[in-house]
Amino acid sequence: MLYHLLYPLHTLFSVLNVFRYITFRTIYASLTAFFICFFLGPWVIERLTRMQVGQYIRDDGPKSHLGKAGTPTMGGVLIVAAITLSTLLWGDLTDPFIWIALLVLLGFGAVGFADDYLMQIKKQSKGLSVRGKLLLQAGVALAAGVWVYLTPNFSTEVTVPFFKTVTPDLGWGYVIFAMLVIVGASNAVNLTDGLDGLAIGPVIIAATTYMVFAYIAGHVKIANYLQITYVPGCGELTVLCGAMAGAGLGFLWFNAYPAQVFMGDTGSLSLGATLGVIAVITKQEILLVLVGGLFVIEALSVIFQVGFFKMTSGRRIFRMAPLHHHFELKGWPEPKVIVRFWIIAIALALLAMSTLKLR
Repeated sequence: MLYHLLYPLHTLFSVLNVFRYITFRTIYASLTAFFICFFLGPWVIERLTRMQVGQYIRDDGPKSHLGKAGTPTMGGVLIVAAITLSTLLWGDLTDPFIWIALLVLLGFGAVGFADDYLMQIKKQSKGLSVRGKLLLQAGVALAAGVWVYLTPNFSTEVTVPFFKTVTPDLGWGYVIFAMLVIVGASNAVNLTDGLDGLAIGPVIIAATTYMVFAYIAGHVKIANYLQITYVPGCGELTVLCGAMAGAGLGFLWFNAYPAQVFMGDTGSLSLGATLGVIAVITKQEILLVLVGGLFVIEALSVIFQVGFFKMTSGRRIFRMAPLHHHFELKGWPEPKVIVRFWIIAIALALLAMSTLKLR
């Protein structure tokens, strides 16, 4: 919005020429999102507390978590609002990729909000059914996949990290592939959101990493130099990634151990899905497995635990899944689990960045 209002005036006021630069707008989108969360955070926490929107704690989990019962949740509303407002303020709203990403952010945010609302406000123990939740997620992701597919000049080839000549073209199948990436990323982040700041830290790291990928993929000269797929217009997603990172930092101020608020499904589902659609648009779909490797590990720990439990009639691989609870039950203090998982996320993000040159 500011871009459209102020940049046309650069012929009269040369200083406004800075609005043409994606880097400038990304910095201020990040700061805007951060300050929205920072300043509105106490008010949101107070409102959620007054509404008695408190976290439910499983009694079969780590005993140290029992003291968290009643901590306000649904804080993801603040994150989604901060990202949306910042992107609308600083992004080029004529770019279709901005709207596709916002569709996914708000669509999955609505699914998560409905689930949180039923559980926290209507006090329904299970919220949305698993099947209902997945169908809603698939619907939003399918719509985004079709929109991406129909975008002029968008390639349906899949980029394989480390192999510049291996680019299978999925054709119409790319829509289904995109849907699976978006839904998978959404639920992987959701499974990781179990400790104070555990999920939002790697989300910030992943958003920052894709901020770089979006800028490079949208810059024809740099993309050609690095031999990656050039995607006209996807550079504007740099602004949205910056807003994600800024909102994440602002939320982390209140979500850091000991947490004053949790994001709930409203935040985790929407953030994961947004990372997924950004990975699709920037043509770094498979690389999301590495950038968001921590989320993948957490999701796999649940899949393996459930599968092994069913196949062996009650035996377990881990003391508890997702994986972060396993380490808690082994005696690791919660802050140690969180920081070590953050370290792993940073290392994986750096490894993913190295693929820009390893081809």
